[in-house]
Amino acid sequence: MKSTILIADDEKNIREGLGEFLRMDGYSVVLAPDGEAGLRAVEAGDVDLVITDLRMPGMSGTELLKRVTGRYPSLPVIVLTGHGTVEDAVTAMRVGAYDFITKPVNLEHLSLLIRRALERRELARRNEELQLEVETQRRGSSIVGKSPAIRRIFELVRRVAPTKASVLITGESGVGKELVADALHNLSPRAERPFVKVHCAALAESLLESELFGHEKGSFTGAQARKKGRFELANDGSLFLDEIGEINQNVQIKILRVLQEKRFERVGGEDTVEVDVRVIAATNRDLKEEIAKGNFREDLYYRLNVVNIEVPPLRERKDDIPILASAFLREFAGENGKDVVGFDPKARAILYSYPWPGNVRELRNCVESAVVMSSGSLITVDDLPPGVGRSAEDSVIRISPGSSLAAAERVIIRETLAAQGGNKSRTAEILGIGRKTLYQKLQEYGLEAEA
Repeated sequence: MKSTILIADDEKNIREGLGEFLRMDGYSVVLAPDGEAGLRAVEAGDVDLVITDLRMPGMSGTELLKRVTGRYPSLPVIVLTGHGTVEDAVTAMRVGAYDFITKPVNLEHLSLLIRRALERRELARRNEELQLEVETQRRGSSIVGKSPAIRRIFELVRRVAPTKASVLITGESGVGKELVADALHNLSPRAERPFVKVHCAALAESLLESELFGHEKGSFTGAQARKKGRFELANDGSLFLDEIGEINQNVQIKILRVLQEKRFERVGGEDTVEVDVRVIAATNRDLKEEIAKGNFREDLYYRLNVVNIEVPPLRERKDDIPILASAFLREFAGENGKDVVGFDPKARAILYSYPWPGNVRELRNCVESAVVMSSGSLITVDDLPPGVGRSAEDSVIRISPGSSLAAAERVIIRETLAAQGGNKSRTAEILGIGRKTLYQKLQEYGLEAEA
């Protein structure tokens, strides 16, 4: 993916000239004639680096620098300065600029600065993600992946977890919404306090209210003693309301009151119970659509949806499949006492290409089944569940009888590379070879032009 660079300069010739040079250098470019426009572009998102002149009418480059480094400390800023304002540039470095360059601009030097700044930012981001993954797993969560989507989720979790904000986690069934809820609690200041989970769809409507808010003795048939509800049990901690879209309007009203007033009464009781609970909710439904149908309260939706974390389906983050599959394989090989260490190339290719309608949950079940059925050290296509294994029929590579091994290898590499859209890392991973080996094979078989 191209990095996006913002150029803020009131001199049109410099602004557009730098923009054209950076486009030729392979970057996406956003141009701003002043500091205000530059700040709006940064706030709109998707800017990876800022180049700004220091002296501009209106909001100066110095003020833009302060705003950017204050709100987005990981976003590198390179300042442009005339020969007579080097002192200003030094001051800008103290404020947080990555570096400065004098006019007229040495384009080769600027290109080098940009590459270094972006590499440094990427390294810092990866280190931050790694620390978050290690900390998340250490504290009992198992969010796994390296796709851009998972990276965004890690970043959201990192920002939101320390706060008290309610969070609504959305996504299809089986994508791992509960794991995100685990991470939000485990990385929060409430980590040592209770984390109570309620699967709203699993409870009958008549029981849900009592389950959430508790009841007094004798409040209904079978209520032989006072019982604390899940809100009360989660006091000072977090409450996870899974499948929140399944609850009825009466319970929605009571949940809204708890979110607004932090108090409620048990079923059949008069005493008010006060609680401090961080609510995390999840749903596979489109709640805006449910609001339009009259099934879900709009005011409750906005109370729950202070922060939204959407978990995309597995078919949209295929880079996570090999990592997840390997993690599940280690887990189930250990549980079942089996010496299974990996997947053969064909099984890996099928796991990658299969659409996984059941998402991570289906992949987990698939790997568990394959480990149980395996008889060797590698999972083969025959070990995979029938529904997944049959998908191989849709992705057959045909090799003519009598072909040499070299010819067969050439076809396999070419077709796999094409199926992966030219992604060499992914192709090497599926084929079970190193990237260096793949490059050598591409050169040997004259496939560089197809890569």
